[in-house]
Amino acid sequence: MSFTTADVVKLRKATGAGMMDCKNALTEAEGNFDRALEIIRERGKLVASKRADREATEGVVLAKVSGDAKFGAIVVLNCETDFVAKNENFVDFTSKILDLALANKPASLDELKELMLDGRTVGAQVVEQTGIIGEKLDLSYYGKVEAAQVVPYIHPGNKLATLVGLSQEVADIQVGKDVAMQVAAMNPVAVDRDAVPQTTIEKELEIAKEKFRLEGKPEAMLDKIAQGALQKFFKDSTLLEQDFIKDSKVTVKQYLVSVDKSLTVTAFDRYGLDA
Repeated sequence: MSFTTADVVKLRKATGAGMMDCKNALTEAEGNFDRALEIIRERGKLVASKRADREATEGVVLAKVSGDAKFGAIVVLNCETDFVAKNENFVDFTSKILDLALANKPASLDELKELMLDGRTVGAQVVEQTGIIGEKLDLSYYGKVEAAQVVPYIHPGNKLATLVGLSQEVADIQVGKDVAMQVAAMNPVAVDRDAVPQTTIEKELEIAKEKFRLEGKPEAMLDKIAQGALQKFFKDSTLLEQDFIKDSKVTVKQYLVSVDKSLTVTAFDRYGLDA
């Protein structure tokens, strides 16, 4: 069975594979388009298997919100090299996955991988792209925030992204963006001290006590001194208590109250490839 240049172009559009790869697949399939499609997908699985032990530490981190700004998502697609991470097609593929997440609001990363994208599951598409690109790819993270208003922030370079959920809609989107940038820059552990996990609190107290013990502080005073260190931890590490990066004279909470007395942050999410 013969094939035409139009068939090669059609296969390339369907798979994203290079023109020569598509031509070779059609040749092997004796012009049978469906079989050529399967050949490219099978090669993707083979490449993925061979590169399974590679480290995919580069990639793209993207964040976006739904049309009504009440739901936001972050997705992370990893690859092996920064060269691939900066490729327009790789970023576009990640954006497609993100749009799918916004449209379907999956509950978990596993659910996202099972969603259908262009006739195949997201997980299958990632494997297929591994074969086309020639590097290990890994859809490693999916985070979401739902709130009265969700604001995204992507740091230049697509290596770090955040989402911030506000307690009410704010006309000036910059307010939400300011707080989303705060989350990106200061990497808080929780919205406020009440949201800090008890295990984290206990760990911080133990670290503080050991520090002061090594400094020679009396054992009887360690609990009290550690509590003081814990208060500093809350100040430095919880979003609403942190000094606002645009005006260190006020906290994030005070900044929000200056906009509206009832305005606060209900949730946030952050992912950075380096932290």
